[in-house]
Amino acid sequence: MKLRRMAAVWTAKIVAKICKMMGKQGVTWAGKIALSMDPAILTELADEVREKIYVVCGTNGKTTTNNLLCSTLEAQGKKVICNHTGSNMLNGCVAAFVLSAKNNGRLDADYACIEVDEASALRIFPHFQPDYMVLTNLFRDQLDRYGEIDITMNLMMEAMRMAPQMKIIVNADDALSTYVAMESGNPYVTYGIGDKVFEESINEIKEGRFCKKCGAKMEYHFYHFSQLGDYYCSHCDFKRPEIKYNATNIQTQNQLSFDVGTRHIAANYRGFYNVYNILACYAAAREGGLEIANFTDVLKKYNPENGRNEHFSIKGTEIILNLAKNPAGFNQNISAVMEDEKKKDLIILINDNDQDGTDVSWLWDVDFDRLADANVSSITVSGIRCQDMRLRLKYVDITSKVEPDVEKAIRESIACGCGNLYVLVNYTGLYSTHNILKKMENEN
Repeated sequence: MKLRRMAAVWTAKIVAKICKMMGKQGVTWAGKIALSMDPAILTELADEVREKIYVVCGTNGKTTTNNLLCSTLEAQGKKVICNHTGSNMLNGCVAAFVLSAKNNGRLDADYACIEVDEASALRIFPHFQPDYMVLTNLFRDQLDRYGEIDITMNLMMEAMRMAPQMKIIVNADDALSTYVAMESGNPYVTYGIGDKVFEESINEIKEGRFCKKCGAKMEYHFYHFSQLGDYYCSHCDFKRPEIKYNATNIQTQNQLSFDVGTRHIAANYRGFYNVYNILACYAAAREGGLEIANFTDVLKKYNPENGRNEHFSIKGTEIILNLAKNPAGFNQNISAVMEDEKKKDLIILINDNDQDGTDVSWLWDVDFDRLADANVSSITVSGIRCQDMRLRLKYVDITSKVEPDVEKAIRESIACGCGNLYVLVNYTGLYSTHNILKKMENEN
C-alpha cells in the first residue's frame, strides 16, 4: 500500500509539472490520477495532518478567505496544506494533499486549509472529517449547475451532518448560511457586522426574502448588501443571532480598517466585501486557539493572487484583476470600482463554458447602471458572450466597445487608456487572463 501511495504521488507530480510546462493549470488532472491509482490516498494523507483541518465553503469569497487563512497560519510558524489555485472539487482537494506530499508519500503538515465547492462537499467529506468549516455566504450562483439556492442549502446541511463534530464558523449576517448552520446540528460560532455601515442598495437581488424556518416574509433592520444584514422573521423567532466576532468602526476610505473587540485590524484592500473575508479568517484562526498577534502584519504582506483583487503594473498602467461570477459578486465589484474616484478603464469578460454556467441571464440582475457614475473612461466587453454583455450595457444607456480577444483588449487599454484599468472576468476567463497579464508584466 505504501508503494501504491508513493507511485500515485510521483505520477501526480509529474503530470502537474508537464501541465505547467504546457501552460495549463493541471491541478485537477493530478488529483484525478492520484485518486484512481490509490483510492485511499486522501484519507491517509489527511490523517497525517498533525493539528487541524479547515474547509472554507460558500458562494463568494472562498478563495480569498482560504488563502488568507493559510498565510495567517504560516505566519505563526505552521506548515500548511492549501489548494491556493481555487481548484475546490474532489480532484482539486486530492491534488492539494498529494502535491504537498514528500517523495516517500508522507505528509509533513500541521494544518490544512482547503477550499471546498458547496456541491462537492458530499464527495469530499467521506474521505476526511474537517475540524472547522468557514461558511462565507450563500448566493444564487450558476443556476444550470446548482439549481435554486434551496438545493445548495440542502447539500450543505447533508455534508455538515457527515462531520457532526465539525464546528461551523458562519456569517451571521446571511440568513441562509445561518439557517443551514443552525439546522445542521453542528456546533457553530458567528462573525458579522453588527451595525449599519452604508445606505443599502434597493436594486440588489435579495435571496433571503422568506424565512427558511416557517416561510413567512423576512424583515430587515438594515442591509449591508444583497441579503446580508440584520434580519428577523415577521412570524417566528428566527433572527440574526448574537455575533461573537463583530466588526465595528469600519472605515473604507483609502484602506479597510475595523475593530473586533479590542483588536484593530487594517488592510490595504479595496471593496467593503473584503471586511467579511478578513473577519472570517480572523474568526477561524481565533476559534482554532491561535492568538495571531501579528495579524495586521500578515494582512500587509499578503499578496492577493489568482485574480482576486490581483494587482499588475504594466507600462505605466495599474491593473486590478478580479473575479465576478454572479449578481452579488458583480455588484460588489462595481462598488469597489466606484470607491476608486480616479478615472479608469474597464474590461468585462463573460464566458459561458460549463464551469461558468451556460445560462448568463444573471447579467440582467446586476446593477450595471451604477457604472454611469463611476468615472469610467471606457468599457470594453470581451469573451464568448461579449455581445450579451454589450446588449446588457446598452439597456442602461452605457456605450461599450467589443473585443472578444481579451489580450487585444488589455493591450489597447494600456496603449490608449488612462493608466488605471479594472479587468472583471467570470470563472473560466480568470486563469487565462491572469497568465496574459503575468506574461505582459514580464515583457515590461
